Amino acid sequence: MNADTPKAAELNLPQAFLLLATNDTTGKPDIPVFVLRTALAGAILAELDLIDAIELQGKRVRATGTSPATDLQHELELIRGKSRPHAPKRWVSMLEGRAEVQRAYEGMASRGIVEHVGEKHLARFRPVRYPEKDHGPEAALLEKIQAALSGPPSALEVPDTAADAGTTDVETADVETTDAGVPESTTSDTGAADAKPDSTEPDDRTTALIALLQAAGLLGKLFPSADLTRANELSRDYWPTRAVEDELRMIRLAQQEAANL
Repeated sequence: MNADTPKAAELNLPQAFLLLATNDTTGKPDIPVFVLRTALAGAILAELDLIDAIELQGKRVRATGTSPATDLQHELELIRGKSRPHAPKRWVSMLEGRAEVQRAYEGMASRGIVEHVGEKHLARFRPVRYPEKDHGPEAALLEKIQAALSGPPSALEVPDTAADAGTTDVETADVETTDAGVPESTTSDTGAADAKPDSTEPDDRTTALIALLQAAGLLGKLFPSADLTRANELSRDYWPTRAVEDELRMIRLAQQEAANL
């Protein structure tokens, strides 16, 4: 992050995802509402994971016991308050809702990034929309993602928090993918990964956002000319986006079954 893009750092992952998923002019989502809500729920888990407020232990999400400053205190307390931990997919289904979307939008509206448009007028409700008011934060996000996608495949690593999860209950496929994520070119003769001094290497927050956009089917629309091979790998490996993909798969199956009745 450079001095020219300070506002991008102020956005949490749900807000960043929502900003990129919303049409700048109309203020309406560019993806179906059920996809938006499901991916936003995954973004909430990803944000709490990145700030070390929660972690994946085996196959269950648990609060870490730390109390970092976050705009997602309400969601963190929900996870903390459960007597028995839930799987990531269960939390996605519990967090996907209109209230979470509106909370993220209103957070950006309070900062002047989007504008709240539409409300009750003459006893009639107009749909609420959030057209863009300040393009700076979105431009900064797009620039960072473009730089990440333009770099070598090894620049897109799964966020460290995914690799730090307990390995006792993790599926074999996850372990194999994680091991394969270290390219031979970055490994020395002793087997240790060599640090890459590339200044364009994305941080964990950017790679998490890329994974969320890919899971929601947005990354190819935002960057149609980009090679998304590594982004596909990242989306599969990152546990919050795996939960999003699983939940979206179940929703679509339910929709198909309902259509066939």
